[in-house]
Amino acid sequence: MIAIRVDRENSKESFQKVCSVVFNGVTIILDTTYTGWDKIRSYALQNGIIYVRSSGSIIPYVNAVDDLLLKKNATDVALIFGNEEELNHSLYYLIGNSIIRLVVIDELSDLTITKIRTMRPSPSYYVIYASTDKMEILFRTAIHGGLVKRDAIWNLVFTDMDYKKFSLIAGKNDLNVTVGILSMSSEYCCRLVTETYCTCPSDIQIGAKYLQKLMFLLMSTVIQIQESGINLEPIKANCQKNGVLASADNNITVNAFISALRDKIEDYNGIFLYREDQYLISYRAIIDIELLDGKNLEPLANWTKRNGIVEAAGKEIKPSKRYFRVGTAEALPWSTIKKNPETGEPMKDSEGNIIWEGYCIDFIETLSIKMNFDYDLIIPADKTFGEKLSNGKWTGLIGDLARGETDIAIGALTMTSEREEVIDFVAPYFEQSGILIVMRKPVRKTSLFKFMTVLRVEVWLSIVGALTLTAIMIWLLDKYSPYSAKNNKKNYPYPCREFTLKESFWFALTSFTPQGGGEAPKALSSRTLVAAYWLFVVLMLATFTANLAAFLTVERLQAQVQSLEQLARQSRINYTVVAKSPTHQYFINMKNAEEKLYNVWKEITLNSTSDQVEYRVWDYPIKEQYGHILQSITAVGPVRNVAEGFQKVIASEEAEFAFIHDSSEIKYEVSRNCNLTEIGETFAEQPYAVAVQQGSHLQEEISRNILELQRNRYFESLTAKYWNSSLKGKCAVADENEGITLESLGK
Repeated sequence: MIAIRVDRENSKESFQKVCSVVFNGVTIILDTTYTGWDKIRSYALQNGIIYVRSSGSIIPYVNAVDDLLLKKNATDVALIFGNEEELNHSLYYLIGNSIIRLVVIDELSDLTITKIRTMRPSPSYYVIYASTDKMEILFRTAIHGGLVKRDAIWNLVFTDMDYKKFSLIAGKNDLNVTVGILSMSSEYCCRLVTETYCTCPSDIQIGAKYLQKLMFLLMSTVIQIQESGINLEPIKANCQKNGVLASADNNITVNAFISALRDKIEDYNGIFLYREDQYLISYRAIIDIELLDGKNLEPLANWTKRNGIVEAAGKEIKPSKRYFRVGTAEALPWSTIKKNPETGEPMKDSEGNIIWEGYCIDFIETLSIKMNFDYDLIIPADKTFGEKLSNGKWTGLIGDLARGETDIAIGALTMTSEREEVIDFVAPYFEQSGILIVMRKPVRKTSLFKFMTVLRVEVWLSIVGALTLTAIMIWLLDKYSPYSAKNNKKNYPYPCREFTLKESFWFALTSFTPQGGGEAPKALSSRTLVAAYWLFVVLMLATFTANLAAFLTVERLQAQVQSLEQLARQSRINYTVVAKSPTHQYFINMKNAEEKLYNVWKEITLNSTSDQVEYRVWDYPIKEQYGHILQSITAVGPVRNVAEGFQKVIASEEAEFAFIHDSSEIKYEVSRNCNLTEIGETFAEQPYAVAVQQGSHLQEEISRNILELQRNRYFESLTAKYWNSSLKGKCAVADENEGITLESLGK
């Protein structure tokens, strides 16, 4: 017996080695190459040499796994091998025999785990082929690398008979997922050791034992042929001579050997399986398929080449849930990180992943139940919905989906023609959303002496000066005038009011009251002064009363801006948007549109050959509103995120700051904050929709489920949950028609 190692990369040299052996004479050529060597088979049959091919020991396991995965409707599978030779043998076999898309991996390391995690699409199943000792290392590496998370997608194929000592089976199972276990049946092991009932040795080498049995089979067949009188002389052949056909005697010998081989195989207790069309002797293996759920190892099925997968009584192999990577970006109330109400820190689940909540999180959870899939939430690296770069590529959520890094994108994602160039949208799930303006309700500062602000300080000082001067003048005139009651007792014999300095001030002060200052001085000069002073008092009282009424009315009825146009025309209120947001891009696009329209209008008016009279206008016919708005936004500076925008609005107690953003987010905040109010109507309306990769088969399936949810009024219940205005009932509502209070006196 001569063994020749074949190098597929240098097949010519390998063929010459075979030829050199055949030249000296051979009886049987046993081909143990991965897929069989057609050139050697043709050469052997042409020269009447007995040709037999045998498959490797890993092939039954590969066959069993392939049938199992097909039954589970697998599409993408990652195969991990602990032995390079088994990897190569399996790969050669699968290339021509499997329809499943495969990723083959030799060993597991941090590098290969990173590659698996970034693989798109992600494998739907994982299979490890290894001995028990090697399986311990590979599977633990997969666990520590965060690959073992989903249920029933991992299958461990043990290529030895020692799998019961595997730590997860022996009782140290700390996993919360179900794992498939495939191993050679002890029944087949007993056949190899030629015992009907046995305890299969744990250290048995299945491949070596099978090869030993195969050699015995071939030798015993040769002996049987020779005993029957057929001479099996070694046949010598020359590879340099082409077209030499086998003689009739040689063909008889080959046919007799094959006939005897078929009969002999039956004597080996079901160890071998012979396929005459391929001259192939293979394992008649029995593969046990079990499920490891916690510490329980339950039989699920067994596999044979002839019968395929045969399920155990009461068991059914079901396809595992599909797995999708769902992209989202933070936006209230669509998808947001759940935070601890006491500490404000992000909350995490048992595996250390951040917990998300919101409208879209509830929606994708419901969708996963209806469509029967598992998912992971993927957050873009820049945590944005994405923008189109100058090179045509996209960033953020849109970019991840366009590059295939996610399967589905869900969030506050509006349908735009620009986005539809790189991704596909399904049926809209939310009512028309758009852009809205939010401002703070002005805080009215109250003060009991605020009524004094009706008149300016210099006016009040003038009143005090007039009062003081008048009082002093009355006192002086009453004291020194010969016509005063004090100095003219003859004309005023009855008691009269004496205007001392104190009494004069009292008279001047009480003149401001409806009752007046009381008895007036008697002298003509004093009365002339008092008359002029009273005229001054009447004018001041009338002016103060009118101004006070107007002041209170104007402050109460002072209206904020009511539209985007009014906001653009005024200069008192500053406003901004979130940087690089769809709202920001909207104003940029509108400003560009204005410029293009201006250029078109300019070309028409300047280059027109018709009568210029028709273009004579007093005003430019296209408003430059958006250019002014964008200029104001740039001057104020766009905010980094939505929270910063709302914080600026709330901080402006004088209602001198506005935030322009997505209408649904603004309505959500307004429904929860008594200090905020919507300004004007929603504009630039667009629907929200789920996005998938271009040409994805998920588009129709998701659309169908969305329509069903809409019929069941599911989205209405979500809207009622997240846009609930019940908190508004706790807000203090000012009645514009309320009566006068101590507080309103100072307003």
